[in-house]
Amino acid sequence: MIEIRWHGRGGQGAITAAKIVANAAFASGYKGAVMTPTFGTERRGAAVFTSLKISRDKIYDLSPISTPDMIIVLDHTLLDEVDVAAGLKENGLVVLNGGKPVEEYDFKGRKVAVCDVTHHAVTAGLPPGIVNSGIIGAFCRATGLVELDVLLEAIKKEFSGKRPELNAKAAQIAYDNTAIGGI
Repeated sequence: MIEIRWHGRGGQGAITAAKIVANAAFASGYKGAVMTPTFGTERRGAAVFTSLKISRDKIYDLSPISTPDMIIVLDHTLLDEVDVAAGLKENGLVVLNGGKPVEEYDFKGRKVAVCDVTHHAVTAGLPPGIVNSGIIGAFCRATGLVELDVLLEAIKKEFSGKRPELNAKAAQIAYDNTAIGGI
C-alpha cells in the first residue's frame, strides 16, 4: 500500500487533486484507492490536509495517514507554518509547488520533486491560485505510479464544464517542468 498525504490551503483543491489521483489509480488497475479527507476548522486559506491510499489489493483501513510514503504540498508557504514532513518515511518523497531550485529544499535526505505549479498554471491559462491540476502533473512525473495520459483523462473528466483542457494543459506543463533531487 502506498500512503500519500496532501497538504494545501482551503480552496486550493487538495481534496479534489487526491480524488483525481484516486480515480486514475483505480482506472490503472489499482484495486484499492481510498481518500480520507480531514475536516475540522478548515476555511479558505487555512492549512488543510487529506490522505490517499492506493494499493494493488483492496484497502480496508480508512484511517488518516500518520507515516506517509509521499507528501504532496500545494503551497510552499506552508513550509513555514506546518511540519508537512511529519511522519514521512525515511525513503519518502516530497512533491512541492515551489519557485526555488530543487537543491534549495532540504527534507533531511528524502527525495524531493519541485515545480513552480503556480506559474505554470497561469501559463496554461488558468486563473492565479489554481494549482491542483498542476500538482497532479508534478506528482505523476515524480512518482510514475500512474501514466500521464490516464491522469490527464481523469482531470478532464473531473473538470468537465470547468475548463478541462486548460486544467489538463496545466498538468502537462507541470509534468514537463518538474525537477527531482534530494537523497
